[in-house]
Amino acid sequence: MHLIITEKHDTAKRIAAILSDKKPDKERVNGVDTYKFNETAVIGLSGHIVEVDFPKEYNNWQKTDLQNLIHAEVLTNPTHANIVTAIRKLGKTAQHLTIATDYDREGELIGVEALNVVKKVNPDISADRVHYSTITPAEIKKAFSNPVKIDFNLAAAGESRQVIDLIWGAVLTRFVSLSSGRLGDKFLSVGRVQSPTLAIIVNREKERETFISVPYWELYATLINGGEFEAQHKKGRFLDQAEAEATRAKLGKTGTVKSIILGKRSEKPPMPFNTTEFLRAASAIGISPSNAMRIAEFLYVNGYISYPRTDNTVYPETLDMKGIIESFLNTEFKEYAQKLLSGKLQPTRGKKETTDHPPIHPATPVKRSQLKDDEWKLYELVVRRFFATFAGETLWETMAVTVDISGEDFGANGARLMEPGWRWYYSYNLPEDRILPKLAEGQSLTVKEVNLVGKETQPPSRYGQGHLIKIMEDLGLGTKSTRHEIISKLYSRAYVHGNPIQPTKTAFAVVEALEKYASTITKPDMTSKLEKDMDEISEGKITEDFVVRESRDMLGEVFKDMTKNKDLISEALRNGLYEDRVIGTCQKCSSDLIIRKSKKGSRFIGCSGYPNCDFTLPLPKIGQIVVTEKQCSDHGLFHIKIVNKGKRPWEIGCPHCNFNEWQKKIEEEKKNGLIKEPKIEVKEVKSNKTKRNSSK
Repeated sequence: MHLIITEKHDTAKRIAAILSDKKPDKERVNGVDTYKFNETAVIGLSGHIVEVDFPKEYNNWQKTDLQNLIHAEVLTNPTHANIVTAIRKLGKTAQHLTIATDYDREGELIGVEALNVVKKVNPDISADRVHYSTITPAEIKKAFSNPVKIDFNLAAAGESRQVIDLIWGAVLTRFVSLSSGRLGDKFLSVGRVQSPTLAIIVNREKERETFISVPYWELYATLINGGEFEAQHKKGRFLDQAEAEATRAKLGKTGTVKSIILGKRSEKPPMPFNTTEFLRAASAIGISPSNAMRIAEFLYVNGYISYPRTDNTVYPETLDMKGIIESFLNTEFKEYAQKLLSGKLQPTRGKKETTDHPPIHPATPVKRSQLKDDEWKLYELVVRRFFATFAGETLWETMAVTVDISGEDFGANGARLMEPGWRWYYSYNLPEDRILPKLAEGQSLTVKEVNLVGKETQPPSRYGQGHLIKIMEDLGLGTKSTRHEIISKLYSRAYVHGNPIQPTKTAFAVVEALEKYASTITKPDMTSKLEKDMDEISEGKITEDFVVRESRDMLGEVFKDMTKNKDLISEALRNGLYEDRVIGTCQKCSSDLIIRKSKKGSRFIGCSGYPNCDFTLPLPKIGQIVVTEKQCSDHGLFHIKIVNKGKRPWEIGCPHCNFNEWQKKIEEEKKNGLIKEPKIEVKEVKSNKTKRNSSK
């Protein structure tokens, strides 16, 4: 029997359907669906079927010596016992095994993990590997006709990441959580990629907080004569208000066109999509990186797009680009496909060329009605980007006008789209035309009005998720497959909220303590080096054992610094975490209102002046509480939101206002005889305000 192993169940089902002459037989083995045809069995995994972990004696955080944990043995344990048993049963009688998991570091490791399980019951089984980038009939059949050797070095690189992340994450997370007293489900996670990423966000927020706005003034003149347009004083910003007002005062009622410069400007078509650029583009149309990757995975497994995890920005010569475009001639993209096919197909090239997977591109057409809204939005994004890479430049006609008003130069710039080029195919964020009236040098213009506008410099903006992923890539933090997961983890641990991303006080506390007493953890240098080392493992230049040993030594040095400053770290964390519990000032006694826990474990907002002051407000029973910077104008309390994994954040707003609205609702229901004795608990009050907030 020939055993084929894929990474997911849906992939197994699709590949079996493609390879079989007729519909394969579905058979359950140990509760796992498999697909059989012509002495062949195809089984899908659920990603990793084993995981790395420490021996059980290290499970107790308080009793474990963290110095010993750095050098502790790492075991491999099954995570999906039913799948492991099914693979053993099938593998025991198989003569040959083919790994058909995704072709990347993780996929290779997942395949090798399954092979190792089979080899324990069938040591002599032969094995090979197939590579594919789209799950289409043509490519799958081609891949299985040309199997290759398993890349054990690539799998070793994936395993080294697992081991290193386990050791660093366990040691640092336990140290920080124990030092701060945050245990249980509220522990403070720290990691070799997560922490430098969080530091980037926190330090950006510090830049914003320390930013000192500088006032400035801009001077505008509205001009008319055959058309109306606005021109700005050529100085741009006046830092001296007196100078700006003096300039305005001297302006007369007419101006003269001093010069007109006509020109042309072109925009080159975009490069093909790699993972980072795809996630940034998805973020720009309102789909978060984590959702974008989840949807992209669905589109890939169903054969609609190519493999979505790639660094490549150059289409390989083997890619049938013309064939892909022709496949859209009978779709709603017909007009675009026809235009491309009428010219020479010469795609753009990005800076990075790899041989594992091509840039992300459409694989087969699909109807809009077959996909959900967000699935279609991303599919259309991929199609349009692919088409745009074959299109011509976008051409603009430009016009720069200088107008003399009482000896002061004012300027206005116009632009008109002459040839849409690639923007016709990829129409996202298309700049609008700025049309100036027809003018001639020496022409007299009437000054309709003059406006002096006072402004002030703004702090640097917070990072959006797409922008942060690009920064992570530039700094060597994480990989194309893990960066969106790191950001999702920061949200789930309530280190950050909102988009653009805003850190919580807890994030400040953790980053500031680590930067001060163990700065290596918050800098990208160390983790960037380990990423390069993992690449060298996959290339066979160094061994997994060497890199893991090196990373343990690095962690040992970091741990020395942390141990030496343990008391200072503990104090800094506890002080910072207290701030993240403060909701505002008690209106009864002026003490801090903080998030507290009762003896029974329920949460509430209580006064720090207790027992002298007994003011309280209720809180929801579950979910991470995030204190935002927005304050209630009536009660002075910070707005809060509740974060539950996998759900949309619940915007409570001011807890006092929310409680008042809830009480009001209860009174109305009592008056109408709907309830008799209400139990006091927090419920989401869907006022217009709440609805607006929650829809953002």
